[in-house]
Amino acid sequence: METLFVILIGAVAAVLANRNIAVFNDGLRPIVSEHIEGSLKRRELAITAFAMSFGLVIGFGIPFTLSASIILIHSILLGTDIIGLVVPKNKWGTPVAAIIGGLYGWGLIAGLDGFVKLFEHLPVNFLDPLGEVGTPVVVTFMAFPALAVAMQFGIKKGILTFAVAAIVRQLAVFVNTEGLLHIGGNTISLNQEGMALIVGMIFLFGYAMKEKAEQGSSIDLAAVFSDKVNKIKKNVIFFMIVGALIAGATNLLLMAGDPISLNLLAEGKQTDAGITSIARAIGFIPLVASTAIATGVYSPVGFTLIFVVGLFSPNVWLAVIIGAVVIFGEVMLLSAIAKFLDKYPGVRNSGENIRSAMTKLLEVALLIGGANASNLIAPGFGFFFIAGFYLLNEAAGRPLVRMAVGPIGAIAVGIIANILVALGLMDIPQ
Repeated sequence: METLFVILIGAVAAVLANRNIAVFNDGLRPIVSEHIEGSLKRRELAITAFAMSFGLVIGFGIPFTLSASIILIHSILLGTDIIGLVVPKNKWGTPVAAIIGGLYGWGLIAGLDGFVKLFEHLPVNFLDPLGEVGTPVVVTFMAFPALAVAMQFGIKKGILTFAVAAIVRQLAVFVNTEGLLHIGGNTISLNQEGMALIVGMIFLFGYAMKEKAEQGSSIDLAAVFSDKVNKIKKNVIFFMIVGALIAGATNLLLMAGDPISLNLLAEGKQTDAGITSIARAIGFIPLVASTAIATGVYSPVGFTLIFVVGLFSPNVWLAVIIGAVVIFGEVMLLSAIAKFLDKYPGVRNSGENIRSAMTKLLEVALLIGGANASNLIAPGFGFFFIAGFYLLNEAAGRPLVRMAVGPIGAIAVGIIANILVALGLMDIPQ
C-alpha cells in the first residue's frame, strides 16, 4: 500500500504538470502561464523546468530523503514537474507522463531500501551522521518570522520580534523544567521552538495587517483574474485526488512537506512536526494563493495544509478523506482569499518575505548541519572540506544553490571517507 501511494502521487502529479494544471515549483507557475498564453514554446518551457528543478532534486530533495529515509516532497514533485513538462502535451504524451511519473515515484521508494542496505555494507556507514545535516534546522526555524519582519518592516521591529520569541522560548524551557503545567495529574511539556514560532508569526501578521490598501489604489484581484480562478476551480477534482494521496502518504510517515518537519519525524516527534507544518502553511498561503490567482496554475500540494492533515489524522483513510476535503475548500476559497489579500497588501507582500526568510535561514542552518555531519564522518577533514566546498562554490558563481552545499558536501565527505579507509589512508571513525 505504501508503494502504491507513492506511485500514484508520481503519476497524478506528472499528469497535472503535463496538462499545465499544477506545478510544485513556485517559480515555474508564471512561466507555465506564459506557455498557456502562447508567448513561450513547449520546448523552451521544458528546458526552463529542467534548469530550475533538476538541481533542487539532486542537491536538496534527495539528500534529505536519504538522511531520514523519509521522502521529502521536493524529491518527488520537482521531479514530476520536469517529467510532465518535458513530455509533449498530446493524446499520447499525458499517459506517458503518468507512466514515467509513477515509475519515478516507485524508484524513489524502492531506492531508499536499497540505499539503506548499501550503507550497512560500507566500511564507514555515514547514514546516521548524515541525519545531523538537519539538526540545526529544527532549532533555528523559530527565527524566520523575525527575519521576515526585519525584511518587510525594518530591523528594529525584527529585533523586537526575535527578542520576544527568544524570551518565550526560554520561558517554555523553564515551565517544562519545573513541571508547572498539569492536565488531569499529567505534566504537560511545551514545545519551546513551537512556542517561539507562534509568537513570531503573531508579530509578523500583526504588523502585516496594519498595512491597508490606500483608498483608490486597491485592485480587485478576484475580478481581474476571474478566468484563471475559474480554470483552477474546474480542475478541483484532480487537486482532491493528489491532495488525498499526499495526506495519506504523510499519515503513513512516508513523506514530509519540508526539511524541518522531516527531521522532527525522523526523531519521532510527529506532533511537533505537525505544529511546524501549520506555521509553514500559514506563511505560504499568500504566496501560493497570489501565484495561483495570477497564473491559473495551482500547486499539487495547495497551501500545504494537507501535510498538517496527514500528521494529525488518527489513521490513513481519514487522512485521505480530510485531505481531499481540505484542498477542495482551498480551491473554492481562492476568490475570497484574493479579496482578503487585496484588502491587506501587507499580508500579500509577506508571502514573498516569508519565503525569502525561510530560504536564508535554511542556507545557514544546512551549512552548519552539513559541517557537523561531515566532521562526525571524518573528524577534522569534514570541517575543512565543507568550508572549502562552500567558498569555491561562491567563487564559481554559485552553480549549486547555497541550501545544497551542506547536504551534498556531507554526502561527498562520506564517499571520500570510504575511499580513504579502503586505501588505508584513514582509520574508521569511532
